[in-house]
Amino acid sequence: MRQTKNKLTDKEMELVRTLMSDCHSTADIQTKLKRLFAGTIEQMLEAEMDEHLGYEKNSILGNNSGNSRNGYNHKTIISDYGEAEIAVPRDRNGEFDPQILAKRQIRTDEIEQKIMAMYAKGMSQRDIEDNLREIYGADIPQTLISKITDKILPEINEWQNRPLESIYPVIYFDGIIFKSRKDNQIINKCVYSVLGIDMNGQKDILGIWLSENEGASFYASICSDLKKRGVQDILIACHDNLKGLGEAINAVFAKTKQQLCIVHQIRNSTKFVNYKDRKAICADLKKIYGAVNLDDAEYAKEEFREKWDKKYPSILRSWDANWAELTTMFEFPEEIRRLIYTTNAVEAYHRMVRKFTKAKAIFPTDDSIRKVVFLSMKEITKKWTMPVRDWGFVYSQIMIFFADRFAE
Repeated sequence: MRQTKNKLTDKEMELVRTLMSDCHSTADIQTKLKRLFAGTIEQMLEAEMDEHLGYEKNSILGNNSGNSRNGYNHKTIISDYGEAEIAVPRDRNGEFDPQILAKRQIRTDEIEQKIMAMYAKGMSQRDIEDNLREIYGADIPQTLISKITDKILPEINEWQNRPLESIYPVIYFDGIIFKSRKDNQIINKCVYSVLGIDMNGQKDILGIWLSENEGASFYASICSDLKKRGVQDILIACHDNLKGLGEAINAVFAKTKQQLCIVHQIRNSTKFVNYKDRKAICADLKKIYGAVNLDDAEYAKEEFREKWDKKYPSILRSWDANWAELTTMFEFPEEIRRLIYTTNAVEAYHRMVRKFTKAKAIFPTDDSIRKVVFLSMKEITKKWTMPVRDWGFVYSQIMIFFADRFAE
């Protein structure tokens, strides 16, 4: 015979029997649970008052004690069981400060946690308001939901300013665009994320930076911030060749090797290629970035030039201009190349952020963007429990190729 999954104690069974009496539906059970919850809170408040005064209700010990009960205040609280009215005892001196339900608290912690969870999942404040009304019968206005989610701002500031590791073998830079309101206009705001791989091969988002305009000064501020928070060296920086980013990295971390994202380079190379030529051009470009070594890559590039340069001269013009940063990967074995030839690690992270935030078309403030991106980041990084692929071999090769950097 199959046993019930939730084994109950004798006292719990007695409570279940009490709940079952006069109950004919789940709604009846919910109503009883609401009353039971409210009654339990009231009894706990009475016990706190006894502890505060030093004597029980109606006890003669209260005579001439200097303080006594002074009736009740009534307030409505919102919990998992919906709205319930409770009586909160008060004392004549006004010194009673309950712990189970603080003064002016009208929501249990569970409700606030649910609001934060819904916000983290990308739900808009209007959707959260509607869900709370539908599930709990509680009217929590959007302004109050905003105040609840604002409680995360100090945590965001603390996280953004936390100390970092002194050395990161690989760091990826990438941005994601959000729509925001400013002076009654809709503008683009870029949230720039830096994803680092530490010496244990673990991925971590080192910070998020918000700007209306991307540029050299903005990138320099990001690099300076990383430096201030303890990053002394970055071995390899991977990015998509945004103007001014490479210079900003070199200005702060002069010894860092830079690898431009091959995927972005191919995407830009084929942007204006005729559809009928695209497959052949991609195949010939692969001979360049997929070469065994730098010499073979240069040979494949010249073959490409002879075949396509007359028809598409702009393709190799870009490859030639960025050749040094596009071919940094050829200095390393295959396992490291696979790790650095693309910024896919941080782009995949941003795709997940976009998935969490797709319900929010336009954000009213910068803080609203920071809140939802931070909460999304916390959800996404929960799954980052394993080191990157082949990290044992990658680590051993890093210690060989960058031995002088660790000796300093």
